[in-house]
Amino acid sequence: MREYLKFYIAGQWVDPAELRTLDVDNPTTEQVTGKIAIGTGADVDRAVTAARTAFDTWSQTSREERLDMLQVLVEEYQKRAGDLAEAVHEEMGAPPSLAAGPQVHLGLGHLVTAIDVLKNFSFEEQHGSTLVIREPIGVCGLITPWNWPINQIACKVFPALAAGCTMVLKPSEIAPFSGQIFTEVIDAAGLPAGVYNMVFGDGPGVGAALSSHPGIDMVSFTGSTRAGIEVARNAAPTVKRVAQELGGKSPNIVLDDEAFGRSVAAGVTVMMMNTGQSCNAPSRMLVPNSRMDEAVAVARATAEGVKVGDLADGSAIGPVASRTQFEKVQGLIRKGIEEGATVVAGGPGRPEGLATGYYVRPTVFADVDNHMTIAREEIFGPVLCILGYDDLDQAVSLGNDTDYGLYGYVSGADLNQARAVARRIRAGAVTINHAFDISAPFGGYKHSGNGREWGEEGFGEYLETKAIPGYAPAGAED
Repeated sequence: MREYLKFYIAGQWVDPAELRTLDVDNPTTEQVTGKIAIGTGADVDRAVTAARTAFDTWSQTSREERLDMLQVLVEEYQKRAGDLAEAVHEEMGAPPSLAAGPQVHLGLGHLVTAIDVLKNFSFEEQHGSTLVIREPIGVCGLITPWNWPINQIACKVFPALAAGCTMVLKPSEIAPFSGQIFTEVIDAAGLPAGVYNMVFGDGPGVGAALSSHPGIDMVSFTGSTRAGIEVARNAAPTVKRVAQELGGKSPNIVLDDEAFGRSVAAGVTVMMMNTGQSCNAPSRMLVPNSRMDEAVAVARATAEGVKVGDLADGSAIGPVASRTQFEKVQGLIRKGIEEGATVVAGGPGRPEGLATGYYVRPTVFADVDNHMTIAREEIFGPVLCILGYDDLDQAVSLGNDTDYGLYGYVSGADLNQARAVARRIRAGAVTINHAFDISAPFGGYKHSGNGREWGEEGFGEYLETKAIPGYAPAGAED
């Protein structure tokens, strides 16, 4: 039983202003597996004060000083990789292979990326007589979700540190254990007191206090669109920068070519990864109507081949992260049936032989109309909708007919055609044949948020731009 009852403020593990606790469930057993302290506005005040004090010094450190510190973090992170993987498995049910693989490795990848960006980033440019400076934005409030807990902490904390910012982190209260271990990594690396602070809490308590705090210069939030709207409302009176990475309902346009069967199978496999709990999951598969029967047959076979709950199988998926999420997903599966979609794999209820744990049957719907609830709302579970199109113009129109715009997919053998389709999808990223690039900007259009994470664009979110006209003599060349 884990008990994490202290916060990390000003380089010390400190008691909460008022001890209130929250039980944390293990979604594979449905049993309480730990307890954390829940903070209040008073704890946020202490953490922000520490971060503001530290900012005066940390913001003035050299590129080399920050690179040295980030390199120490690489060493400390690697030492705790096993502990981080165990925490993710326990808190959100990720199978051991997923927890020790992508869940942990993505965090290290963002750290290495931050180092690479910092090495080469141009903080100053001369434009005639004007000097344009990019300098750290200030104290950052970082609010992270439970579905990729380390990834989302890492892609905020590491670029913020590299840019010269100080921060207060609120990890998800649903999956807080990895946030605790991550903070222990920070502490072991010896960052100056107050540069990084961590307070456990929920959205209405700590999240609202962070986003509304006048001492916070920028808030970076990842989570649902509904919660993101509240963060923006809370931040508005202090006119702070708000960067949001929110929900998605990503289209996967499968081209009509010789790779069709492989493309459909790959789309189902990627959809089921992390039990469908990814904001960029390819949850709407668009296939030619002329090949719908083939698509359904391949999708059914692929989904039925997905193993659930087998911890020894590296390809198996785990449970969804909580009882609340389980009930939401089950409700949306039933809604799809009520609205006339056809279940071709999976369906309501738990998989056979798994009476305990928040496990969901890998589910595929056919006969889906783009106006159905399951085609409009983010399900955040292993549920795929298949829609038909007559031509690529209609496919693109259907793909863009969504409130979201986080991600898109194009799958097929004809690279030129895939490139042309990708350019027409209104989303922050469109991947061809499920390519992946950790340095590519990540973020969305429309209700999927604003701003970008990952790579150089993510680094830039933590910088302000200052112009100094007259810095050089009039008429000076660039």
